[in-house]
Amino acid sequence: MKNFEKYSRGYFMPPVKSMKWTEKEFITEAPTWCSVDLRDGNQALVVPMNLEEKLEYFQLLLEVGFKEIEVGFPAASETEYTFLRTLIEQNLIPEDVTVQVLTQSRDHIIEKTFEALRGVNKAVVHLYNSTSVAQREQVFKKSEDEIIDIAVTGAKLLKQYAAKTEGNFQFQYSPESFTGTEMEFALEICNRVLDIWQPEACNKVIINLPATVSMSMPHVYASQIEFMSDHLNYRDNVILSVHPHNDRGTGVADAEFAILAGAQRVEGTLFGNGERTGNVDIVTLAINIYSHGVNPQLHFENIREIIAKYEKLTRMRVHERHPYGGELVFTAFSGSHQDAIAKGMKWREEKERQYWTVPYLLIDPKDIGREYEGDIIRINSQSGKGGIGYILEHHYGLDLPVKMRESFGYDVKNVSDRLHKELMPNEIYDIFSKKYVNIDDPVEFIHYRYTHNQQYETFVSIRIDNEVHEFTGVGNGRLDAISNVLQTCLAIEFKDLVYKEHALESGSQSNAVSYVGITALDGAVYWGCGIDADIMTSSVKALFSAINNMINSAQLPVEKTMISLAKK
Repeated sequence: MKNFEKYSRGYFMPPVKSMKWTEKEFITEAPTWCSVDLRDGNQALVVPMNLEEKLEYFQLLLEVGFKEIEVGFPAASETEYTFLRTLIEQNLIPEDVTVQVLTQSRDHIIEKTFEALRGVNKAVVHLYNSTSVAQREQVFKKSEDEIIDIAVTGAKLLKQYAAKTEGNFQFQYSPESFTGTEMEFALEICNRVLDIWQPEACNKVIINLPATVSMSMPHVYASQIEFMSDHLNYRDNVILSVHPHNDRGTGVADAEFAILAGAQRVEGTLFGNGERTGNVDIVTLAINIYSHGVNPQLHFENIREIIAKYEKLTRMRVHERHPYGGELVFTAFSGSHQDAIAKGMKWREEKERQYWTVPYLLIDPKDIGREYEGDIIRINSQSGKGGIGYILEHHYGLDLPVKMRESFGYDVKNVSDRLHKELMPNEIYDIFSKKYVNIDDPVEFIHYRYTHNQQYETFVSIRIDNEVHEFTGVGNGRLDAISNVLQTCLAIEFKDLVYKEHALESGSQSNAVSYVGITALDGAVYWGCGIDADIMTSSVKALFSAINNMINSAQLPVEKTMISLAKK
């Protein structure tokens, strides 16, 4: 790409090396979550939510389990002001939930903010001003001391208005554009604000360090967070929070590394909605923590219902490949993936293992409300025998022999490739049924009877060319005797008969299913399936199905020979 020379690092490493976080393996407990869907997320929508939609979304966030929810910027618009007043006056905020509001460091805005908060049970008042080099030089045209003065003035105003407003308030400060701020300056401005607020154990202050623009690799952000955590005043009484955006596509990684580096709280949105490329996605982040055996303290057991409400209210769409929530994220089309998943699922059923270790599936889809059937394995031209066999077994109870699965797999892939489409389970079963099940042309099995002395003597009725003929044969078993009839009386030559049977548990409990494979003299293998209430009859039908598939192959035009033999 051209013009790469115009880009340089816009971020600042800490003045001292801060890499202790790299010694930690994983996140051991969930952070405090704060949803900013109704503020940061809402302002990023093409059509922002109206009052009724915001109330419904607030209820969704409560159902998910958020205990801290940023509800808006009440001084910014009448809708946001009315929304907050509605929550308070209609007593819609549960006692264990804290609402958060955003305010700039301006007297009249802070005054209107506290007016909107009057009577709230508990609220976080979130003060911010921008601190980055770019914002100081280009937007505000102010010195470092002047930027500090903005923050300090706002911090004092918050204390004044909180003291005379009915309600319980906690303070939060964000040096907006933190990632583009020199670390020494970011530390100084945060400590100056803390000196005014004087946080105590019973009334902690939140210092929020946003990646307003993600400017570095995640390890740099983590080092910045660790530096701040190590050097903030009143650290024991400070809740260190992060608010990562996703400009570089690393919002989740930024948040995870930041937690390892000392962050105790994360602000983000469902599915990452937010300005530009969005906020950190709390769904992904929380379930990532869950995948390591840690309770995320949020509820995504019904993720499809959450997605439906989210898409309705935001008019946004969750992408099919979105982690955990996407419609296709647990779906394998690849043959090798399908085979490994199918074997892993079967192994798990047999072994009843404590820990989830199924290949290609990071978590059990059922834990977030996804179903195995229709979610995990779906079939197209890229699929293999394992996945196709899995579909037949789990939807229709058909447990095909391994070699038959391979043969049928090619049939299905050819159909999908020709139609250029995904095949649904009923379509796959239809292909199987037409190709293999109870095939009766050109040789139709009518019935049989047998006697047993030292060997089985079998009498078989067969219809060929609309004429019924009866033949007699002997063998070591009933199927062997019928096989001998076909070979000696009708001159049908084959070898290496393979046989498998089982009860057909899907559908009718009274049915049995049998599979037969035979090898023609040229080495080609042909398969058949028989389904019948009687297990022996199903095996005979499977044999006839295999024979008919061999006869109907272009390589074996023997129908006339059979008819002439049958008439003798």
